Amino acid sequence: MLLALLAGALLPAAPCAGQALEPLQGLDAYMAIPPANPLTPEKAALGKRLFFDEGLSADGKVSCAACHEPERAFTDARLVAVGAFGRTGTRRVPKLVNRGFGTSFFWDGSSPTLEEQVFKPILNSLEMALSEDEAVERVRRHPAYVRAFRLAFGSPPDRESIAFALASYVRTIRSGDSAYDRFQAGDMDALSVGQRRGLKLFRAKANCVVCHLGPNFTDEEFHNTGIGWSNGAIEDAGRFRVTGRASDTGSFKTPTLREASRTSPYMHDGSLATLDEVIDFYNDGGIANPYLDAEIVPLGLSETEKLDLKGFLEALNGRVADGF
Repeated sequence: MLLALLAGALLPAAPCAGQALEPLQGLDAYMAIPPANPLTPEKAALGKRLFFDEGLSADGKVSCAACHEPERAFTDARLVAVGAFGRTGTRRVPKLVNRGFGTSFFWDGSSPTLEEQVFKPILNSLEMALSEDEAVERVRRHPAYVRAFRLAFGSPPDRESIAFALASYVRTIRSGDSAYDRFQAGDMDALSVGQRRGLKLFRAKANCVVCHLGPNFTDEEFHNTGIGWSNGAIEDAGRFRVTGRASDTGSFKTPTLREASRTSPYMHDGSLATLDEVIDFYNDGGIANPYLDAEIVPLGLSETEKLDLKGFLEALNGRVADGF
């Protein structure tokens, strides 16, 4: 079990005062950190060990990293998540880069904080499938973990401190310093001529910026684009499951576009395989349904404009960093 294998590498350095994350060009310098869980290198390092620990799954074969692969901007290539015992989930694995800037979590926004969100996959029967008591007990069995938790939190592992450690690590997972960021900083050669045309389309004719705005290219809101609708019905009601408002039926969180070309397939159900399909989908005006977002309309992009827009989206690939 990975818990035991990692035991010798768990002890962090002596605790130090709060430390700023390495700046990444293009990202907001401010990240909201809850006062109850100050971000420290010790917590983040401990959270990273937990994140990669297969021992936190019922079959001992699935870690958080099994679905959130670092080399794929902390997502995977599957249509939907696959958890312990090969159980299949119902939604695409969300991208974790820059989620420290998020205001709610999961595709439907059902968790208001990272501290709440990070423990739910451990408990979910389709994901890691452990009970709370068993998860805590598995961590407590290992003296190295116990020592590390005492150094980071001053107490033995429990549900709260495990969640705090995981949330701290997720806050360090960031993507920035893309070609677009360098262009915005004054390097006019960072974008090709076609990518510059794509940026103009993104901001104007294609109107992507209406939802994908700000340093993280997301409004952190929920929109119905028609994905999942068929024959006038939708299987996954999305945000409606959280709010109970009919107007939220089929609405899902706007994902960041950073690292977009490295994180196919797309949409909450993985139904669009390539960026070309995504662009065609929006160019056609989504899928008609009673709750379609008013901003989703046919765009009238030419084939050249589609290529330029795709080129700009590729320019949002940057440097993915995690930890301090």
